Amino acid sequence: MNTSVANTYNRKKLNFTHGSGIYLFSDENKKYIDLAAGIAVNLLGHSNKKLINALHKQSKKLWHVSNLYKIEEQEQLAAKLTNLSFASKVFFCNSGAEAVECSIKAARRYQFLKGKREKKNIITFTGSFHGRTLGTIAASNNANHLEGFGLPLEGFINIERDNIDKLLGALDESTAAILIEPIQGEGGINVFDTDFLKKVETIARKKDILLILDEVQSGMGRTGKLFAHELFNIKPDIMSLAKGLGGGFPVGACLMKDSVANAMNPGTHGSTFGGNPLAMAVGNCVTDIVSDPIFLADVEKKANLFHKNLTEIASEYPSVISKIKGLGLMIGIKCKIENSILSNELYDNGILTVNAGDNVIRILPPLNISIPEINKVSQIIKKSVQNIDKKNAKK
Repeated sequence: MNTSVANTYNRKKLNFTHGSGIYLFSDENKKYIDLAAGIAVNLLGHSNKKLINALHKQSKKLWHVSNLYKIEEQEQLAAKLTNLSFASKVFFCNSGAEAVECSIKAARRYQFLKGKREKKNIITFTGSFHGRTLGTIAASNNANHLEGFGLPLEGFINIERDNIDKLLGALDESTAAILIEPIQGEGGINVFDTDFLKKVETIARKKDILLILDEVQSGMGRTGKLFAHELFNIKPDIMSLAKGLGGGFPVGACLMKDSVANAMNPGTHGSTFGGNPLAMAVGNCVTDIVSDPIFLADVEKKANLFHKNLTEIASEYPSVISKIKGLGLMIGIKCKIENSILSNELYDNGILTVNAGDNVIRILPPLNISIPEINKVSQIIKKSVQNIDKKNAKK
């Protein structure tokens, strides 16, 4: 494909012209069901009228102003997010990687100002994905992402997930923070063990080690709770948000407790475009919708149905699917066959998904997908699995 766009993605030769709800339409006038949602970004589907109206209304008033000045829309969204969470302050940026970078800097700066300059190291876990910047690829410690970029940024210790002995062995006087994706997305929809997370929280509090949660993919209602950590009954000191927060518009946020936020004084961090009025208008609208308890209860109800449907398919075709993973509408289909075989079959049948580690296919639909749409999608998935099962039986 002849293009001037950098070749950093394995793109399909598929061009979309417009979208509506859970559907995308190609320039060949073919209709697709989007169960990837831009990788958990299009939280309220495509061309959502409320988001369009919020963006259009703001676009007629003010697009951009420097963070050297007060931005009212930013103040509003920060107030909403802090009222809904553990945090007292929010730093706005444009992506998940930026939000994680801010959390890393804030954790180290917190320890530095407490006179604990030796506390620089951050514990991370196998299977994690925190972004593509030099700092976040070092945190994730994925060899494929690190190759060719020189020595990884120092200060990250990557250990086995859900292993408390490994964690205790890694902790020392140099440990500044522990960074966790409570549900690992890129790694394969790996849900951390609740008991492990509660032990991590207890240890962190006891040793004045900061607990950072990366909820870039799991946050903003995807699990049926506004934030996934609510399901585990833990509270972080710092949390990264992005993806669904903007419903398709670039928004990132680093939420911090007061004690951490106080370490980030003027000049320690910044973002030219972070918290711009357009992004904040959309973020305010998304937050108003997804924080509604009725909306979240509906997500939980639909997620239970989707899990039930998929579990039944997995039980009927164990030679194709080994199990269903995840929480809420952050679902993983762990395949017995190579995951690309099933994702390609789904694609041929008009369903868009995204592959992940652990031989998993991610199902990340818009949260406002309807029950009839879930049942329709489940039937197409079943048909796709049946086709593969029949092909395998003939071999």
